[in-house]
Amino acid sequence: MRRKAAGGRSAPPEEGGSGGGTPPTVVLVKPQLGENIGFAARAMANFGLSDLRLVSPRDGWPNQKADAAAAVAAPIVEAAKIYASVEDATAELNYVLAATARPRDMVKEVLSPESAALELVRRSMRGERTGVLFGAEQSGLDNDTITLADAIVTAPVDPRFASLSLPQAVLLFAYEWLKGQDEPLSLGRATSCDGPAAEGVALTDTRPATRAELFGLFGQLESELDRSGFLKPPEKRARIVRSIRNMFHRMGITEQDARTWRGIVASLVRRDRD
Repeated sequence: MRRKAAGGRSAPPEEGGSGGGTPPTVVLVKPQLGENIGFAARAMANFGLSDLRLVSPRDGWPNQKADAAAAVAAPIVEAAKIYASVEDATAELNYVLAATARPRDMVKEVLSPESAALELVRRSMRGERTGVLFGAEQSGLDNDTITLADAIVTAPVDPRFASLSLPQAVLLFAYEWLKGQDEPLSLGRATSCDGPAAEGVALTDTRPATRAELFGLFGQLESELDRSGFLKPPEKRARIVRSIRNMFHRMGITEQDARTWRGIVASLVRRDRD
């Protein structure tokens, strides 16, 4: 059963996010396509937002295309609240941003998505309820709607093509919101097999090589290169050796890498001697 707002006010659904405050509400003003509502819900779910509000959706509500596009984020679509006006949709919010790509002839603070997210995090930690308005696909937010917001949020984009689709705009904002949390973020999907991803090179069944393992590889490799004549003439040997060693240092090789390289050298030497 779809939740419809009564008197412009209703309790928010169970919300995600972290950091101790209430995540911001996403308000889609006169959205046109059900698919875009569903894709926006998916973007919200990806980054810990769940309170979706719709102001006068063009194609009515409920909308089967929104359900299909939302996929696993369908609960956000199911819980979406419908309002007749932006005033009703934001009535109990303390601080509201308006997402727009166009410069406006009005005196109003302008924030990047990153700065906007940090401001919303700060306000949510103080117990404020916050929200972001996103306009219709074809025309965006009109000036009268923007005057209802405390500030504008706009993304750094190529000025030759500054327009974002509705789901893109929601995703960009939601991503910055999650980044602004105090808790460290894992990357990608955590599984029971390998846990969450982390930035950097993932070392699963190995570890960084020790100096002794590197020196053993260098000794074997340089000995065979001396034998093959690669390190000649003698006056250039030191420079070539340094270059080779620095190459391996830049790789940041693991102990498995060192063993593999030693096996490669031994295999080539055996072949040469057979």
